Amino acid sequence: SRILREQVSINGPTRKRIWKQIVQTKIREQIVTLNLSGKDSIGIERMLGKVKAGDRENHEAQAAQRYWPLLMGKDFRRDPGSGGANAILNYGYSIFRALVARALVAGGMHPSIGIHHHNQYNGLALADDIMEPFRPWVDWKVCDLLVHQSNPQINRDIKQALLSLLTSEVIYKTQTLPLMVATHRLIADFRRTWGDRTATLVYPRLKDRCI
Repeated sequence: SRILREQVSINGPTRKRIWKQIVQTKIREQIVTLNLSGKDSIGIERMLGKVKAGDRENHEAQAAQRYWPLLMGKDFRRDPGSGGANAILNYGYSIFRALVARALVAGGMHPSIGIHHHNQYNGLALADDIMEPFRPWVDWKVCDLLVHQSNPQINRDIKQALLSLLTSEVIYKTQTLPLMVATHRLIADFRRTWGDRTATLVYPRLKDRCI
């Protein structure tokens, strides 16, 4: 109950500071995904230093507008309501959303109380906040899986490939850990950022993506 009271009491400047760190980390991971896929990331790299507290200029969305055509082709449109590659991306994101939500609850936090996402009908708003930098991991995996498929559909092999991300080894700070363990440490770091303005929210790095 004490942790929950602290969570509810996070002030506006702290929320904005944390969200800036999350957006910067997400953009960095998008850059890694583009580089691993042999795509040009210079335009997105320029945005990193422009992200301000609260991402007031919405560089997250600006980066996405450049990122998707570079990664998936100029005709691709990220549409969560459509099938094909979009449905496969949705499935991958749902895996990480659940992973983060479980870690939040285990850490004594309520996953519906977000720091950026605010929707009264979203019971996992905070999970949606925290999972943002994991999305490019899914994008990278899906892009690799679909490289030779003209009509991609969710099937057993694709599900297993995406689920395998959860058992991956990651580098968290100076340690090599299973992703599930690192996620719990990430959530502990998240809590530290509430009261320490110098604390940085450090995300794990997937060993297969270290370049």
